[in-house]
Amino acid sequence: MKINKSHGDGSFSANDFASIGKNVIFEKGVLVFHPENITIKENVYVGHYTILKGYFQNKMFIGENTWIGQQCFFHSSGGLKIGENVGIGPKVIILTSQHRPAGNDIPVLFSELEMKEVIIESNSDIGAGSIILPGAIIGEGAIIAAGAVVNCIVPAYEIWGGVPARKIKNR
Repeated sequence: MKINKSHGDGSFSANDFASIGKNVIFEKGVLVFHPENITIKENVYVGHYTILKGYFQNKMFIGENTWIGQQCFFHSSGGLKIGENVGIGPKVIILTSQHRPAGNDIPVLFSELEMKEVIIESNSDIGAGSIILPGAIIGEGAIIAAGAVVNCIVPAYEIWGGVPARKIKNR
């Protein structure tokens, strides 16, 4: 079995990022991996114990005036774009890769990774504990209810919730 090198301990400084704007707040316990592939614009809040897991081959972009709650986990192996004025509740998970099952003779853990970009457009809101899966797109001004699991395209200005997420109503 091949043992891979550690990604490090998650410590970082502002100079490590691809770009970082003014008035970015990182609360206690935030960990950042591959910050050289992460751009954060101005007036962004990152809550306690959040993990921003950049990735060596794709980028993470976080737009101006975005609020990220405590204990979130963002992984950008497939690419992650978050627009401006986005609210993201505590414990939200955003994944941009998943294992592609390859048959019964290969454990899922060792199957090929499939990477798909996640886009969260401006002025949207992601409720606490939601999970955003690879390839999901959250439209402009959309609201995702707490605890929802999103694996699709959510049109602009709609409210979605549930597992899997489905339309509840228009805003």
